[in-house]
Amino acid sequence: MQETSTKPYLIRALHEWCTDNGYTPYIVVTVDDNTVVPPGYVQDGQITLNLDLLATNQLIIGNDYIEFQARFGGVAEDLFVPVAAVSAIYARETGAGMGFEVSESPVYPGTSSTADSAPAATPAPAAESSESRAAADKAPHLKIVK
Repeated sequence: MQETSTKPYLIRALHEWCTDNGYTPYIVVTVDDNTVVPPGYVQDGQITLNLDLLATNQLIIGNDYIEFQARFGGVAEDLFVPVAAVSAIYARETGAGMGFEVSESPVYPGTSSTADSAPAATPAPAAESSESRAAADKAPHLKIVK
């Protein structure tokens, strides 16, 4: 029997440590075809995600995947991050945390290949995200009327 990786256990432990000490846990993820995050927020092939309990909904830090919902530009997104793609977890306030080696991530569940997973797993295109942000910028503003 193959021994399980210590990486997901360390991620959960550091997430709990951050939360217990009032810190904000952040993860750095190397984005690949099996990572489902809003593409408009990826920079240099990586994305940093806030895993604070107030910033996430239905957070599950499993042995193979981290799944949750979060808001980007006011739009709720379903995120799916293979644990293999996590390169670090740290406390935003102190920088204390741990870095990890990134390995090949498993294919998105329910599909047989990476090519099959991309269309089903990819959220709305970046153009739609920018349209949503533009619509949010045009929202009515309150003003004082005497």
